[in-house]
Amino acid sequence: MDMWRIIAIEEIGLRSMTVSDGPIGVRGRFWTAADPSLALPSPTAQAASWDPALVRRIGHLLAGEARRKDVDVLLAPTINLHRSPLGGRHFEAFSEDPYLTGRIGTAYVAGVQERGVGTTMKHYVANDAETDRFTVDNIIDERTLRELYLRPFEMIAADVRPWGVMTAYNSVNGPSMTAHRELMALLRGEFGFDGFNVSDWGAARDSVADVEAGLDLAMPGPLTVYGPALAQAVREGRTDESHVDDAVRRLLQLAARVGALEGVRAAVDEPDAHAVADAPELLREIARRSFVLAKNAPPAGGEAPILPLHGDAVHRLALIGPAAAEARILGGGSATVFPERVVSPLDGLREVLGDRVEYAQGVDLFEQIQAAGRGFDLTVRPVKNDGTELPAEPLASGDVKWMGYIPGDVPSGEFHHAVVEGTFTVPVTGEHTFGTRGTGHHRLVIDGEVYFEGDQTFAGDDPFEAFFGPGVERATIRLEAGQVVAVRHEHTPFAFPPGFPPSVLFGLMHTEPRPDEGRLIAEAVAAARTSEAAVVVVSTTALTESEGSDRKNLRLPGRQDELVAAVAAANPNTIVVVNSGSPVEMPWADDVAAILLTWFPGQEGGHALADVLLGAEPGGRLTTTWPRTLDEAPVSQVAPNDEGELHYDEGIFIGYRAWERRGGAAPAFWFGHGLSYTTWEYEALAVEGDNVRVRVRNSGERAGREVVQVYLSPESGAEVDGGIEAHRLAGFAAISAGAGEAVEVTIPLEERSFQVWDSGLAAWRTVPGTWTVETGRSVGDLRRSAPLKKA
Repeated sequence: MDMWRIIAIEEIGLRSMTVSDGPIGVRGRFWTAADPSLALPSPTAQAASWDPALVRRIGHLLAGEARRKDVDVLLAPTINLHRSPLGGRHFEAFSEDPYLTGRIGTAYVAGVQERGVGTTMKHYVANDAETDRFTVDNIIDERTLRELYLRPFEMIAADVRPWGVMTAYNSVNGPSMTAHRELMALLRGEFGFDGFNVSDWGAARDSVADVEAGLDLAMPGPLTVYGPALAQAVREGRTDESHVDDAVRRLLQLAARVGALEGVRAAVDEPDAHAVADAPELLREIARRSFVLAKNAPPAGGEAPILPLHGDAVHRLALIGPAAAEARILGGGSATVFPERVVSPLDGLREVLGDRVEYAQGVDLFEQIQAAGRGFDLTVRPVKNDGTELPAEPLASGDVKWMGYIPGDVPSGEFHHAVVEGTFTVPVTGEHTFGTRGTGHHRLVIDGEVYFEGDQTFAGDDPFEAFFGPGVERATIRLEAGQVVAVRHEHTPFAFPPGFPPSVLFGLMHTEPRPDEGRLIAEAVAAARTSEAAVVVVSTTALTESEGSDRKNLRLPGRQDELVAAVAAANPNTIVVVNSGSPVEMPWADDVAAILLTWFPGQEGGHALADVLLGAEPGGRLTTTWPRTLDEAPVSQVAPNDEGELHYDEGIFIGYRAWERRGGAAPAFWFGHGLSYTTWEYEALAVEGDNVRVRVRNSGERAGREVVQVYLSPESGAEVDGGIEAHRLAGFAAISAGAGEAVEVTIPLEERSFQVWDSGLAAWRTVPGTWTVETGRSVGDLRRSAPLKKA
């Protein structure tokens, strides 16, 4: 094994199998711009479509990409829950609701696997935050585990037989997940999961405990707790060989399913291996159907909502914000891919409106020195101990991420150092700062002069932080706009990460001169004042939302709130585009005409934004409840206590369930919320056995898309230990209708939707009494209801 591959065994006809991140694109074995990938909208965006059929098409697209890159198993989907909006990896999970997560996750897995590529449900289970993720012990009662965090895994296992699961770093009620016999037995027994179990990278820690709990594959190789260590444990009688046999059998079954075992028929005879010729248009469609129109009020002096804008009537549009020009398309961490092209909001709008779009940066989102980007033309190459230099490959930024390999298949014992080299065409005059990232020895040369030579160390607990953490400033040089400067960065690692195959991870860092933000805001206000409408794109940053750390607050970075307030004061026709993967505070929400939530929209996000602003239906609905402020969020504790335990004391009450239980102030936007460019009337609801029939009419003057949502409400006073939620999502359907058209849709109800887990009985129990079936546009906007009696 290596970082991403299971080795071939020619004697039995087993070829090598490759696994790859991740949820928003297939990176492949090599993390490099030389091997570009499609970048899809984030999982929060995918789920916001509330459309399993669309998500199944996403699976087809990802499978095509996987086949193009010779990948057998996708390390996705992430089906952890949005327990708290502070979760740093919130953007990579689908929803706060287990039923919606299960339905979307089922479609994702089905789409990938029916094209012959495996999936891994991750991260089993309760990896819902990033703080101390390697060591935290999440303390969760049995009912909460069953009804919330295990439920999506159960649904997917029952519906589509996923070929894999990834066990998490964290512990649950004591045992670490890779060694959790009880929860793995539940997955394989009651839930019927028959696939292979792979550890998160570096999560396996105990040869005997892990193999006896049912961990089949410890990654990454070759130095793991398996291999020689496991063989020795068997020889010494510390574990039985039958556990190893079980693991091998399940890996061979995976090989058979993906077509890696000679003489055995694959699960899919002729998988569609093309990467989809119309991929850009599909990515554009996914983004459009994920955007959530949160607010849409009339402009000053008008009666109709401000959106959509009418392109022919827009003579001058102010487009404001750093993310309008430098697109923020994905969150940080292992889900990162390098797309061949990215369409920014500025690109997309100028394609349609041309020079009628006036751009203003507005603010400076500098937080700390970042990987070299704008103006740099870089390559990287390895150098052997004997001085042999291998061919160079292009870099998308100053970051080098050779994870588990060195280009040219250089053995680790023959590798000496890496060289990043190229030019920097200076975009703006002023003081430019250069720096380094990564443990090891660095030599930084700019325009022929050595500005830094020395060692860089790291003393933290998270091994990934040493390579993906902050950079260190090394030199500040005054440069003139247009000047072309030669740059060279040599990096020699001290040693490869313990337990990992050869990996070279470092970065050439750079920061442009910091502009006068007062001037930037004044320029943005001036542009807004002389335009018919102003579109302000606000965003989080790579540091705000990323794997490896949780958020400290929900505020937008920098002075973006001040920018929006200033622009709104100058032009009442202000539209704010929120470019984030998870909720942010919006103190200016009452002062702007419209709010459009675009998540991390993928590489075609700029085209999709232009489409929606100028008339395409925004199809998304919220999959998580947005609080007005962090103080109002029901769950904000994501860090363990001094004993290393994180107690899920809220039980089943997260998201909308918690908001309804608490009462009082409503959130900024309820779960399921999303406006349309037309209007909808819910004309009828009927309950017929296990089905709900809903008739909805498009009462507006244009075609539109609606998500019909069905919720169940238990009888007042229903006796359930620990309480029961006021509403629970029980079904939904995405529909389309022309102006004036009525659509009738039938939505099935599952018996599980009327049940709670009874820990005393160790079984599911139907809650008797009269339940209320309700349907509407969100959990906060229910239009029709009918009773349903349960014995």
